[in-house]
Amino acid sequence: MLGIVIGVAAVIAVVALGTGAQQSVKNRIASLGTTMLQIDATSISQGGVRLSVRKKITMADVQMLEDRSPHVIAVQPQQDKQLQITWGGQNTNLRILGVTSNFLTVRKFDIAFGRMFTPAENRGRARVAVLGYGALSELNVPDPQAILGDHIRIGGIQFEVVGILASKGSGGGFGSPDDQILVPFNTGEFRLFGTNKIDDVFALASSEADIPQAMAEITDAMRRAHRLRPQDPDDFRIRNQSDYLTALGDTTQVFTLLLASIAGVSLLVGGIGIMNIMLVSVTERTREIGVRKALGATRRTILMQFLMEAITLCILGGIIGAGVGAAASVVLRTSFGWSTQIDPASILLAFAFSGTVGIIFGVWPARRAARLDPIEALRYE
Repeated sequence: MLGIVIGVAAVIAVVALGTGAQQSVKNRIASLGTTMLQIDATSISQGGVRLSVRKKITMADVQMLEDRSPHVIAVQPQQDKQLQITWGGQNTNLRILGVTSNFLTVRKFDIAFGRMFTPAENRGRARVAVLGYGALSELNVPDPQAILGDHIRIGGIQFEVVGILASKGSGGGFGSPDDQILVPFNTGEFRLFGTNKIDDVFALASSEADIPQAMAEITDAMRRAHRLRPQDPDDFRIRNQSDYLTALGDTTQVFTLLLASIAGVSLLVGGIGIMNIMLVSVTERTREIGVRKALGATRRTILMQFLMEAITLCILGGIIGAGVGAAASVVLRTSFGWSTQIDPASILLAFAFSGTVGIIFGVWPARRAARLDPIEALRYE
C-alpha cells in the first residue's frame, strides 16, 4: 500500500506544479496586456535556404509603423544587453533595456518610487536609469529610498537612478521581468550598445478586436519599409500574447505529463507489491478458504472476498496518497514559493488509477483462491 501512497501523492503533487505553472504563465501574459504585439527580425531565406543572417530593424521601421498603422496606438522600440552593474560595493550583471518613455504604457508596468524618464531626456541622451524591482535585491539595496537619486555604474558609465518599477512577480520559473534596468533609448544606442539595430519592437493595438487589423497594417508597413517585393517572404515576425500563452502552456503541459507518467510508475510498482502480498495471503489462508468452501462458499464468493481486499488496500492507499500529495503541494507553495494549484481532476484520476490497479493485480490472487479444491485446502498444514 505504501507504493500506492507514494505514487498517488507524487502524481497529485506533480500535476499541481504543472497546473500552477500554466496559471502563472496566464497571469504573466495578462499582466503584460492582451493587446500587445511584438515585432522582431527573422532569418533571411535565399534560394529556399534559410540563412543565419537577419534583416535589421531600425528607427526608420519604427517611424513607418507609427505613420502607417492607424490601429496601433503606441510603438516602443527596444535594445537590450547583459551588462555589469555596480553600486557601492555591490557588483552584478543585469539585463539593460534601451526603451522610449512610453514603455510603461505599452508594457503595462507601473512606477513604485520616483518617476519614468521623459522624452526630453531621451532626446538629450541623459544618463538616467529606472530600476526593476528585482534589481534592488541583486544590488542588496536595503531600502528603495537608499538608491533613488543616487548613482550606479552600467558598463562603467555613471547613471542617476530616477525611478523604480513596481514588481511584476517571478512568473513561476519562466524568468523575472523585475530583473532589468531601463535607460533612455538614445542613451543606450549611443553610450552603451553602440549599434542602431533594434532587438524588438512592441506595438499596442487599440483593442483586442482590432488585433487582426493592426497585424495586417504592421505587416504592410514593415514590408514597405524593407522594400520587399510581392513574391518575397517576410523577414520579420509578429507575435501576440496568445502565441506565447499557447507555446508556454503546451511546454508546461508536456513536462507535466512526462513527470506524472514517471510518478505513475510508482503506482504500477505498488500494484505489483499488492499482488505479491495477496498471493502470500492466499497461501497463508488456504485452510480458511477450505473451511469456507466446505460450509458452502462458492467460487464467486471467494473471488470477490480477495478482490475486494485488494481493491480496499489500493483505495485506502489512494486516500492517504491524495492527502499527502495535497499537503506536499501546499508545502512547496509556502516554503519554496513555487506556484502550485491542485487540480481536482488529478485526484479523481489518481483514485481511478489506484482502483484499477487493485482490480488488475487482485484478480490473479483472487482467482487462485477461488479455484482451490476444498479437500486439498482442508488438508493444508
